[in-house]
Amino acid sequence: MRSIGLLITRVIFGSYLAVHGAQKLFGAFGGPGLDKTGAGFESIGLRPGKPQAALAGAAELGGGVLTATGIGSPLGPLAIAGTMAVAATTHRKNGPMGANGGYELPLTNLALAVALLTTGPGHLRLGPAAPKWMTRLAFLGGVALAANSVKQLLAPPPPVAADQPATATEDAASA
Repeated sequence: MRSIGLLITRVIFGSYLAVHGAQKLFGAFGGPGLDKTGAGFESIGLRPGKPQAALAGAAELGGGVLTATGIGSPLGPLAIAGTMAVAATTHRKNGPMGANGGYELPLTNLALAVALLTTGPGHLRLGPAAPKWMTRLAFLGGVALAANSVKQLLAPPPPVAADQPATATEDAASA
């Protein structure tokens, strides 16, 4: 029964994350595609925006497929966990509830990814687990990438150069 429960969880969770990644990368399933996602990433301080968006989309798409199938476990949940840590940080200013644009969904996804990391995929999976050396390398790389993104999100915005026009928000603040 445990393996059936893990299979159902992995397939649903992994499929949704894969779709989310395809939305970012290709504009599939009504998503914005890489150019718009990159511009959005740039606007919130994740720079360079398009490469950051490509990395997030690839982690969601690839991590979702690996999670759903159980191939290379635990690489799928590991990729998802790093991406969701950054996503939760992105939504932190909106509070905890998803209805307000908050971090509810990314934090829930992070918790589910961590649960799958710690329990494993169960017996009903395709392909072998990842070698320990690969898992360790992926973990270190993922932590470094996620930490860099979180650092960018938590850093104060860069000052506006003197030769650039002020934004409407800055004009209203100075009035």
